[in-house]
Amino acid sequence: MEDNIFDKVHEVDMKKTMEEFYIDYAMSVIASRALPDVRDGLKPVQRRILYSMIELNNGPDKPHRKCARIVGDTMGKYHPHGDSSIYGALVNMAQDWSTRYILVDGHGNFGSVDGDGAAAMRYTEARLSKISMEMTADINKDTVDFAPNFDETEKEPTVLPSRFPNLLVNGTSGIAVGMATNIPPHNLREVIGAVVKIIDDQIEDKDETTIEEIMEIIKGPDFPTGGLVVNKDDLLKIYETGTGKLRVRGKVETVKLKGGRQQLVITEIPYTMIGANIGKFLNDIASLVESKKTTDIVDISNQSSKEGIRIVLDLKRDADVENLTNMLYKKTKLEDTFGVNMLAVADGRPETLSLKQVIEHHVDFVFDVTTRKYTTLLNKEQEKKEIQEGLIKACDVIDLIIEILRGSKSREQVKKCLVEGNTEGIKFKSRSSEKAAKTLQFTERQATAILEMRLYKLIGLEMEALQAEYGETMKNIALYEDILNNYDSMAAVIMKDLDQIKKEYGSRRRTVIENAEEAVYEEKKMEEMEVTFLMDRFGYMGVIDKSAYERNKDAATAENKYVFHCMNTDKICIFTDKGKMHSVKVADIPLVRFRDKGTPADNLSNYNSTEEQMLYVAPLAEIRQSTLLFVTASSMCKLVSGAEFEVAKRTIVSTKLGDEDSLIFVGSADEMEQIVLQSEGGYFLRFQKQDVSSMKKTSIGVRGMKLAEGDRVSHAYMLETRQEYTIEYHDKPYILNKVKLSRRDTKGIKPRI
Repeated sequence: MEDNIFDKVHEVDMKKTMEEFYIDYAMSVIASRALPDVRDGLKPVQRRILYSMIELNNGPDKPHRKCARIVGDTMGKYHPHGDSSIYGALVNMAQDWSTRYILVDGHGNFGSVDGDGAAAMRYTEARLSKISMEMTADINKDTVDFAPNFDETEKEPTVLPSRFPNLLVNGTSGIAVGMATNIPPHNLREVIGAVVKIIDDQIEDKDETTIEEIMEIIKGPDFPTGGLVVNKDDLLKIYETGTGKLRVRGKVETVKLKGGRQQLVITEIPYTMIGANIGKFLNDIASLVESKKTTDIVDISNQSSKEGIRIVLDLKRDADVENLTNMLYKKTKLEDTFGVNMLAVADGRPETLSLKQVIEHHVDFVFDVTTRKYTTLLNKEQEKKEIQEGLIKACDVIDLIIEILRGSKSREQVKKCLVEGNTEGIKFKSRSSEKAAKTLQFTERQATAILEMRLYKLIGLEMEALQAEYGETMKNIALYEDILNNYDSMAAVIMKDLDQIKKEYGSRRRTVIENAEEAVYEEKKMEEMEVTFLMDRFGYMGVIDKSAYERNKDAATAENKYVFHCMNTDKICIFTDKGKMHSVKVADIPLVRFRDKGTPADNLSNYNSTEEQMLYVAPLAEIRQSTLLFVTASSMCKLVSGAEFEVAKRTIVSTKLGDEDSLIFVGSADEMEQIVLQSEGGYFLRFQKQDVSSMKKTSIGVRGMKLAEGDRVSHAYMLETRQEYTIEYHDKPYILNKVKLSRRDTKGIKPRI
């Protein structure tokens, strides 16, 4: 009989199991995907791309290769996470506006600074840049550890033996699980200068290098797009803690033209603006012009090219340039914040590091790499020494070795004789030769080299060359032992390499570091005028001149849901069924021609047409002087003074709602005397407005109508006693004034129609 399947079921603690799985996933993302290693400053995907290119022999002195081949090799061997993420990382390393010192030399369309994407990988080509070779140098000299790849068919480096602190030089950004990193790039010359400073201080046994001393060398970030960092005084704290905010501005120049006209020319942008944000910046300027917040700008043109950024603003003759510049800093992305978070994987765990700690980690790493490199070189030279000594010794007894060879029956027999002095089975010409053979004490490696030696090596000149090689080998051994055994010697080698990198790849600083006051501008007062607000049933809004409305009054009323006059300095209030009030300045609403469609309310306010519905739209000036009636689906009613809605926030809670309740009516109640509620079940209740209490907007209200279980209020109406109001009920006209006048909080009547 088969076992019962339920016998194989084991109870598990789901909470504990999910926690374990989530932690495993989080650590995988942190260590293997999103965060860079402090030693080489690379994320795993970047490291794998560079190593794949090394394996493809795709160096700077070789022709470019198709990116599709590079991506394919990387994905197939080391990074099985999709080609788009690999190609995206490769493109980023090739963009000189994204990466301060490019690690990949791209050929073809790799996108543009204003957000154009790169061409498909089948059309682009790439190779390693020159500076990348400084990150991969000596990787074949056992300088770093290798680990099995994802399917254990290949070996990949756990870190690249970078000679310079790439984490600081190029910076990085990434989002892991519960943490993120955002490290700005820095100038190579300055960073290397700081590394040398720390090594020098260690050689001279000085006290620990302070962060202030380091910052005398590293002035601050150095973005590939240039710009200005304008909060210099905050840098010390940012670099001490590894977190903080940089205020970054674009570079603006004033150009004077003939006739007294001027131009504002933006030649450098904040690093945060690269990509689609340039287009948004241009739209923001256009919006300032359209909304009349500035009248100084005549024309906007983007003249940017491969040579660099050039955005030109043509100004009026009497334009206030300084005030306009400050407005751009305040109202657009021309001044932005760069959130620094120097988080990296150090010693196998994520850690927020100070500037000094990052450099110290690199110093420790480069000393470890150098130690491993020269240990490998020393071992190779010692092997060479052993073989060379064996060959020199063999030349001195070459006649005896030839006699052993001629008298032996096998290679192994000769080898035993050379290493162990075993002469058994070997025919010698004399006993003295046999006796001499027994004294030979070559090593295994020497014996192998002797057996493989060619006869031409016995030429006199070859013997001299062998002696010279031996002398060179002994010099190298002495040099390597000195480097390995003497801290100062190793430090000198490291600093020599750093100096070479500094001279070859160093460049001038692009970003200016200074202190600047916060931008303050005087907003020009808008000329107050009356306009007409239009909103159609789809939520598209716009304002038109009052004269345009008078010419098209009938069409405007027929085609739009809300039509009213207001001042251009006022606000429009939008009440929704979710109990919210969204406000939008009339000045922010585009001034359109009558037949223009307008702009969706979603784009001008926090209103979301997919989640809420408009109930009432009116200007703030009108609301401020009136009393509003609120009715919910659960029949809660209240009157609220309109003055309560005069607030600065763009979105507020207009009323308190109960669980699963919603607003069904908001409207001005000043001219009205009675209220009629209609339920989904077909009940009508008419009562006096004075029966409803005046309350604060934060109150829930009083019950207007007693509802049967499952019933809800569907409509609410306000009446004047002297005027007749007719609705359509069951496809027939029904006069609301005929509903029996009752008290609030009663059931109402169900008409027989």
